[in-house]
Amino acid sequence: MTDRVNGFTVHLDRDIREDDVEVIANAIRMIKGVVRVDNKVVGPMDHIAYMRGKREITDKLYKFLNTMDKD
Repeated sequence: MTDRVNGFTVHLDRDIREDDVEVIANAIRMIKGVVRVDNKVVGPMDHIAYMRGKREITDKLYKFLNTMDKD
């Protein structure tokens, strides 16, 4: 038996103003079978997640660069 899909999650490459994103939302609504499209407004938790991700990458890069000095 084949699994069934009931939805998708779409992530944008950057934060876009709500009035500018309406064109994208309308395009998605035109796809056959799409029932609903909701915007997710940027909030404080998004900024926290971004900063944590940035910090993780910075830490890994710093650790990598420190190992190169020892060679």
